[in-house]
Amino acid sequence: MTREFEQRLSALENAYHEQITKPNKAEEPGNGVYNRYINPILTAAHAPVFWRYDLNPKTNPYLLERFGINAAFNAGAIKWKGKYLLMARVEGTDRKSFFAIAESPNGIDNFTFWERPIVMPETSEPDTNIYDARLTEHEDGWIYALFCTERRDPQAPIYDQSMAVAACGIARTKDFVNWERLPDLKTPSAQQRNVVLHPEFVNGKYAFYTRPQDSFINAGKGGGIGFGVCDDIENAVIDHEDIIDNKIYHTVYEAKNGQGPTPIKTEHGWLHLAHGVRNTAAGLRYVLYMFMTDLHKLTRVTHKPGGYFIAPGDNECTGDVPNVVFCNGWILDDDGKVYIYYASSDTRMHVATSTLPKLLDYVMNTPADGLRSATSVDTINKIISANSKILSQEKEG
Repeated sequence: MTREFEQRLSALENAYHEQITKPNKAEEPGNGVYNRYINPILTAAHAPVFWRYDLNPKTNPYLLERFGINAAFNAGAIKWKGKYLLMARVEGTDRKSFFAIAESPNGIDNFTFWERPIVMPETSEPDTNIYDARLTEHEDGWIYALFCTERRDPQAPIYDQSMAVAACGIARTKDFVNWERLPDLKTPSAQQRNVVLHPEFVNGKYAFYTRPQDSFINAGKGGGIGFGVCDDIENAVIDHEDIIDNKIYHTVYEAKNGQGPTPIKTEHGWLHLAHGVRNTAAGLRYVLYMFMTDLHKLTRVTHKPGGYFIAPGDNECTGDVPNVVFCNGWILDDDGKVYIYYASSDTRMHVATSTLPKLLDYVMNTPADGLRSATSVDTINKIISANSKILSQEKEG
């Protein structure tokens, strides 16, 4: 081992250590609903040195990177054995994504990847790419990961190497190391993305939130957040999908929308976090929004605040796919604190924190979208009038 090799290895290891031990701090004052944190919590630089480099000076005398990591984003999340786990989508410089578990003691910093990425079994039709896992701890005793599996479209002409088919892959585990792969979900839709497993049985059946679409990118006549059930998750077939939250003209979810993480059960209903997409002159813009469904009738939306919940911040707008925030993982802690894990611009992971009471207040008391400019002004004027009355009473008192 040469001195140059030792110095370069030491520099790489020091940079990695600095990255994974960097403390995080909440941005103040926030908007009252949640607090963003200053630093990303997971990036390509969080990938261990021994993933990326052959450390043998005989076979890699110049200590060159042998496997490049491009991004770490779109992570499922779960609290497990007292640790905060992210099942991240890690993308190599070869464009292939894979899953890896990153663990934190406090949920806001010091996220460190486990020694090895997940070895996800393949079906009889191997995946070209897998990504965007949603984790659900189901009442049947298993922890499920539902994710997008991508394969080349068999109908694509030979000259087109971009046409693909998206489906929902299903796997389950009890330790996040050993995974059982089940057959892909089948639905009446041509393609599926953003499928999430409901954490409880519904009339003895497994229930799913789906996102039917006509093609790989465009929702077409499909779209919206769907809901369907099946008898057996080991051969999951949904015969019918009900759309519970549709696309709507001139909203933040006019082009397409999809379920984010597994909904949270509360005494008032099921709390949902979703992403909405609209088209702009600069391309698609992804934001997050929230809604609530009835505790017993899961297809009935009871509350839905207008507009977005989280949009890309100043330092979140740039990356591989600019102007995007995406969430497929959140954690409700025992003390009522909620950790919202979201990715920006298909590049890195962030965290925002809130509490269950604050999120319930936000969802249940924030005005709905009136869908016209006039109703937006009317909403503001109602707030102004109410505030004027309060200020007048204070002056009189």
